[in-house]
Amino acid sequence: MTDLHTPLLAQHQALDATIVDFAGWQMPLRYSGDVAEHQAVRNAAGLFDLSHMGELMVTGPDAAAALEYALVGHMSRMKLWAAKYTMMCAPDGGVIDDLVVYRRDWEHFMVVANASNRVEVLAELRERITSGGFDADVADETHTIALIAVQGPASADIVASMCEIGADDPPALKYYSAANVLLEGGHHAFVARTGYTGEDGYELFVPADLAADVWELARERGADAGLIPCGLAARDSLRLEAGMPLYGNELSRERSPFEAGLGRVVNFGRADGPERGDFVGREALAGIREAGTAHTLVGLVGRGRRAARAGYPVVDEAGAVIGEVTSGIPSPTLGSPIAMAYVSREFAEAGTAVAVDVRGRHEAMDVVALPFYRRGA
Repeated sequence: MTDLHTPLLAQHQALDATIVDFAGWQMPLRYSGDVAEHQAVRNAAGLFDLSHMGELMVTGPDAAAALEYALVGHMSRMKLWAAKYTMMCAPDGGVIDDLVVYRRDWEHFMVVANASNRVEVLAELRERITSGGFDADVADETHTIALIAVQGPASADIVASMCEIGADDPPALKYYSAANVLLEGGHHAFVARTGYTGEDGYELFVPADLAADVWELARERGADAGLIPCGLAARDSLRLEAGMPLYGNELSRERSPFEAGLGRVVNFGRADGPERGDFVGREALAGIREAGTAHTLVGLVGRGRRAARAGYPVVDEAGAVIGEVTSGIPSPTLGSPIAMAYVSREFAEAGTAVAVDVRGRHEAMDVVALPFYRRGA
């Protein structure tokens, strides 16, 4: 097993979590059980250790311009304390990673990368800043920052109760915005109203040496509300129900944002708005947008009980292969098997009947629009 672990490994072990190797890190897969943890987030709140995620600080006079060139989003137009979902693409339009970027000051951005892609994103940022001649620096602060998430309907009240009386109130944050707050005990945290579960939630970036204190504070304040620690398995089932792509499954160097149904994150500029300068992958992505894609990402809902898994073939009514499953589970919320899959465009319309080859047996499924689950719906 790898030597990389978050500052909360001892807490996970004390809770008898199942520890697995994930992207080179020792991470909790589950505590009380996958379904129990999933349902806690849907109905109350869940507590996640996400400290394996990469935190890369881009600073300097040209920080905004550098990110404008390096990523597909219109980064220079970000407001202070805003968060933005975006991507880093290769020159051919393939996705290197999907990212969340926070503007912490006019010349200070925090880029949060997937653990498996942190090293490559860091190298690409540095290369693109250098080749573009930008006056900006990139620092990897992954190992000095812990990321703790509180997700679920009760998250706002729980996070508010964690703050010092009179401190700024995190629940007042708009979705995809952030603020510096003072937690009880005098601990400072950078708190964002973001998440990866389909529920309302908050992500708390704190110094690594304070992670255990903040984790225990969240458990204490969330106990009466039904908060429980949750592992990677619940995180995956929650994001899948919410139709959120996972790098290595729905996103990869072989897929463009347009195939994944995320062309909206690629900003070319508007004819009636500010001009957008060049960015890596722009020409290729413009060509893909113009030509269209042969395959597209869709949702599948099974009519039976057997779940499709990543890599299983999707077939038409004649048994011809028309695509491939990227993620699949028995949905705890819907009570049916669900999956995301890339299929040929002619089979992408909602209501289309298809099947998935589940170990030699064709399981009937219907194409549906994503997401499978939307809170409040």
